[in-house]
Amino acid sequence: MSLTSTEAKTTAEVIARTLPYIQRFSGKTVVVKYGGNAMGDDKLKLSFARDIVLMKAVGINPVVVHGGGPQIGELLERLSIESKFIDGMRVTDSKTMDVVEMVLGATVNKEIVNMISAAGGRAFGVTGKDGQLIRAKKLVVSHKTPDMSAPEIIDIGQVGEVASIDISVINMLVDGGYIPVIAPIGVGENGSSYNINADLVAGKMAEVLGAEKLILLTNVAGLKDKSGEILTGLTTNRVNELIADETIYGGMLPKIRCALDAVKAGVNSAHIIDGRVEHAVMLEIFTDEGVGTLITNCDNSEEENA
Repeated sequence: MSLTSTEAKTTAEVIARTLPYIQRFSGKTVVVKYGGNAMGDDKLKLSFARDIVLMKAVGINPVVVHGGGPQIGELLERLSIESKFIDGMRVTDSKTMDVVEMVLGATVNKEIVNMISAAGGRAFGVTGKDGQLIRAKKLVVSHKTPDMSAPEIIDIGQVGEVASIDISVINMLVDGGYIPVIAPIGVGENGSSYNINADLVAGKMAEVLGAEKLILLTNVAGLKDKSGEILTGLTTNRVNELIADETIYGGMLPKIRCALDAVKAGVNSAHIIDGRVEHAVMLEIFTDEGVGTLITNCDNSEEENA
């Protein structure tokens, strides 16, 4: 059945609007952190996979870093292993680390690879341990109260931070026509595994790859001001002000800080977008409006939309 004249006109206009974005971003790298609601809803899974495949098809190089906290929590519960958190970070002993590797490195990673493949793409799943892609070091967590003379060091187990990333592994996959799908597990100097926050890995990956964009999918509509309005275009200076006056606080702070670090390190822009919206990634790449908050170093970003 052919399109009506109105449908044909609308379809042609939508397709034509993507041309400037394709021309602008072709050949560029976009790092996407995938997690949250987008991982638990079948429609959102399909739209995410199609967005990633479309990007690759028009010459953009997507690199996917994924989380999997809820899936880890579910398996730990089934195995009767207690989940403990300190400052929002999962305490990771050796038994918990085994579960983290099983869930992130196998179950979740392979599911995403299969999703992208089913949508017509060529995805290749790796963990940060493969080829020593992500070298990690133990994350040191300290706690200090006013009555303490010195901070208390808290051991949260095999939780790490990024020490270095070997981009040759990623470049090999991208040059071979693959879409890298990366589980945020790092390897220490002694060969031990480390559980690393996926937002942090995505931010560092964007930095070392010299990415055009860092996109962080979240479970919220974007950053909001104190009146509840979505903040669209922000400079790094403005974000620092919002942190200082506690407009940005709590669980959003680590995500914002990794986005800030990436932009300050040379990534052109960071986007915190609503992963609950179908085709959120495509909307962020191929429209001016997007579905979240844009952070750049540009002085005029307050006038831009995400």
